[in-house]
Amino acid sequence: MAPVVVGSAVAVGGVVACEPGGLGTATVAYTTDQTVTRELERQKAEVRWLTCTASYGDKGTTASAAEDAVASVHCEGRTDAGQDITVDGKVTKVVNGACVRGNLTAKVDGKQWFRVKGLGNCDATSAPPADRPSQDRPGPTVTVTRTIWCPDDPHCGPVEGK
Repeated sequence: MAPVVVGSAVAVGGVVACEPGGLGTATVAYTTDQTVTRELERQKAEVRWLTCTASYGDKGTTASAAEDAVASVHCEGRTDAGQDITVDGKVTKVVNGACVRGNLTAKVDGKQWFRVKGLGNCDATSAPPADRPSQDRPGPTVTVTRTIWCPDDPHCGPVEGK
C-alpha cells in the first residue's frame, strides 16, 4: 500500500478525527506534521513547510484497535532559512492532531534537532488552534463566490444556468 501524504498547509478536516476501531495513516501523518511543526517552531526553527507520510507496512492504512499499532513515519520539509528538515520514527499513539507518542527524531540541516518519545498533550480533546496568518506566513487560500444582481445595467443580468 502507498503511504498517505498530508502537507502542513492542507486542511484534512474529518480525516483527523479519532478513528473508531483503528488508527489510520492519515491521522498519524497529519498529527505528526502538526506536533513536529509546533515543536520545531518552539525551538526557533521556523518551518516553511513540512510533509509527513505514515504506513503500517503490509498491514494497510489502518491498524486495528485490538493490535499494538506501530506506524512508521517519515517527514521532509524546509525552514524559512532554507535548511532541510527530516523526521523519522515510529508512532504508537495519536490524539486528534494534538499529540503523538512513539519515538521520533528530527534533524535540521543534517543535525539532530530533537529526539522524543512523544510530542503534544495526549490529554487534549482536540488540536490546539493553528497559528494565525501573517504577512510572512500567509494562511490558506479561501475563494468566496457572490452573485451580484445589477438590474439597471443591460449587460449585467443573470447568467443562464445560475
